[in-house]
Amino acid sequence: MAKYTGAKCRLCRREGAKLFLKGERCYKAGVCPFEKRPVAPGPHANMRKKVSEYGLQLREKQKTKRIYGVLEGQFRHYYERADRMKGITGENMLSLLERRLDNVIFRMGLAASRSQARQLVTHAHFCVNGKAVDIASYEVKAGDVITVKENRKDNKYFVELKAAPKKNNMPKWVEFDLETLTGKVLALPTREDIDQQIAEHMIVELYSK
Repeated sequence: MAKYTGAKCRLCRREGAKLFLKGERCYKAGVCPFEKRPVAPGPHANMRKKVSEYGLQLREKQKTKRIYGVLEGQFRHYYERADRMKGITGENMLSLLERRLDNVIFRMGLAASRSQARQLVTHAHFCVNGKAVDIASYEVKAGDVITVKENRKDNKYFVELKAAPKKNNMPKWVEFDLETLTGKVLALPTREDIDQQIAEHMIVELYSK
């Protein structure tokens, strides 16, 4: 499957915002390249440009795709599904993105970034409701129980994770017990549960043209 293999910090500079794509490095003062050079990459970065309404909508879509690490076809599919669901299309779309297994692993604090969480999932470290799942886009449901495989619990990564200082930034719709390496999806995520600065209505306007 195609994927972006370039510098991740370059994506933050292109979108003009910190997308937190590199985990802990993004939170360290004076280390993040975006803080040192918060301009778009390329020789014409400092040129003043008037951005059209379409341009703003496009940038919002690109930013959201990059936050969740999905390609255009996948992203369009999430929008089309959200549009067929009851409720507000933009909020439905973000809820579907949040329910991806790689994002849930990230939200539970098992990975420093979504890309790392995706790698852990594809390397078959987890079970959902007792069944092994290695598909990053697997869609969780309320009540799903996510566990680290029994034969992976002694893996150096998880041993070090259990010994690391605990962080209290887990969203209220999931829970995870580091001692047993077991988590649960308590409810489906709502717009209030999503802390990313995303103007989803602009994406809906772009796709609905």
